[in-house]
Amino acid sequence: DWNVTARTGAPFVKVFEEERELTVMLLVDVSASGNFGSKERFKGEVAVELSAVLAFSAIKNDDKIGLILFSDRVEKFVPPRKGRRHVLRVLRELLYHKPEGRGTDIAAALEYLSRVTRRKAVVFLVSDFLGSGFFRPMAVVGKRHDLIAVRMTDPRELDVPPMGLVELEDPESGKRFVVNTSKAGFREAYQKETRERREALDRDFRRSKVDVIDIEPGEPYVEPLMRFFQQRVRRFR
Repeated sequence: DWNVTARTGAPFVKVFEEERELTVMLLVDVSASGNFGSKERFKGEVAVELSAVLAFSAIKNDDKIGLILFSDRVEKFVPPRKGRRHVLRVLRELLYHKPEGRGTDIAAALEYLSRVTRRKAVVFLVSDFLGSGFFRPMAVVGKRHDLIAVRMTDPRELDVPPMGLVELEDPESGKRFVVNTSKAGFREAYQKETRERREALDRDFRRSKVDVIDIEPGEPYVEPLMRFFQQRVRRFR
C-alpha cells in the first residue's frame, strides 16, 4: 500500500481475502401441473421440500438465498439475504403461497431473474418443464449464472398403462378429454411424443450448458442430489 507506506515510512502490504460467499437463487414452478402424482406425493410437494433442503444447505454455508415463485407469471420475489430468519421466510413462502396462475411461463421467470440478479449466482430452476419457448432466455441465464435444472417427472407422464377409457384433465388449461388407454396405437403415440419432447429438452440443456438433476416424485431425492454434487466436485478438481 504505497500511500500508507509513504505516510509512515515503513512498508505496508495489503492482503486480500477471496470472497467465498455465494448467492443461491431458487426458481420454483408453482403452476397447476405440480398438482399431479401417481405415487405417494405430488410433484409440487416434492419440489417445495427439495427447495427447502437447498435453502438450508445455502444458509449452512453462509451463502445468500433468494426465491422466485412463478406460474404463467412471476408471483413472488424474495431478494437474496443471509441468516436463519431469512431462510424461514423463504420456507414460509414455499409452503403457504397460493398460486394465482395455472399455466407455466419459464421464459418470464428467467427474464425476471436476469433483471433482478446482476451478480453471478447459483440458480436452481425447479420445474416439470412442461412449458415451451424458453430456450433463448435459458441460454442467456446459463452464460451469466451457474444454472441447474431440477426436472420433476412423474413416471405416468412418460408411459400410460392400459386402463380402458379414461377421462383426462389438463391441470393448467382445465380441458378434459376421454382416451382409450387400452388402444396400443394411443400408447405408442403418447410414448413417442413424450420421448421426443424429453430428448429435445435434453438437447436444449446441453446447448445452454445447463446441468440437470432428474427427480421422480415418490422416490428418495437425496441420492440424485448427492450424486450430482459429487460429480461436480470431481469435474472441478
